[in-house]
Amino acid sequence: MSLPLVLLHALPLDSSLWDGTARALRAGGRRVLTPDQCGFGSAPLPHGSPPSLDPVADGLARELDRQGIGEVALAGCSMGGYVAMAFLRRHPHRVRALALLAARSTADSDEAAGRRLRFADAILDDSARAGLVAATTPSLLGATTRARRPHLTARVTDLALAARPRSVAWAQRAVAARPDSTATLRTADVPAVVVIGAEDELVSLDEACRTAQALPRGRLVVLPGVGHLAPLEAPEATAEILSGLLAPAETTGAQALVRAEAEAAAC
Repeated sequence: MSLPLVLLHALPLDSSLWDGTARALRAGGRRVLTPDQCGFGSAPLPHGSPPSLDPVADGLARELDRQGIGEVALAGCSMGGYVAMAFLRRHPHRVRALALLAARSTADSDEAAGRRLRFADAILDDSARAGLVAATTPSLLGATTRARRPHLTARVTDLALAARPRSVAWAQRAVAARPDSTATLRTADVPAVVVIGAEDELVSLDEACRTAQALPRGRLVVLPGVGHLAPLEAPEATAEILSGLLAPAETTGAQALVRAEAEAAAC
């Protein structure tokens, strides 16, 4: 039984972040969905909704309903990881496996939230936007990537400049407002993996360790020479990690189906 895999992108990018990883997974026969999140790519912002990741998670649930998909494996990078945790909190019975890449389980500190809110204000200033993007985008990639593959820095910068400023500001405020998800992760008895780049400058190894420890069946994978955007910097390695995550989830699902059919026959 093939379990659909949903890949959620980072801020301020769009679903193209996952192109290389999705291509590798599909070549292996996986069903992969790479939706644009609210305000990015082709997806509009929620109307009349204060910045929150909850409507983003609920919008994903509606899209899965539209496609006739029930349970999924869920993988999110950075902001996508925070949306995945919101989805797990609001739709826990739909998550059969979970991958969190470059995402921490805890809420922002007051200081970190303040930085996000200041960034949200600054990105709306037309005169400051290009300089702000140029100053902050390189930190999304690891030092090795920046040195050896400068075209990726240029690509990420172009995507960041193309993102709608209002959407970036809304998303930054939504991420700043997210709750601590540690308790939610502790209830997620599903195959799970936490992925961190050894050169991630935004999420620390200690934070990734604590996130993995909160998951009952979680494990930690550290990718050498990789920064904050593993799906872009190491797409094949990311695909391999996710394939390894799906195998036990699909085995568990098949066993549950057999048990349910046996119980129905016994009745």
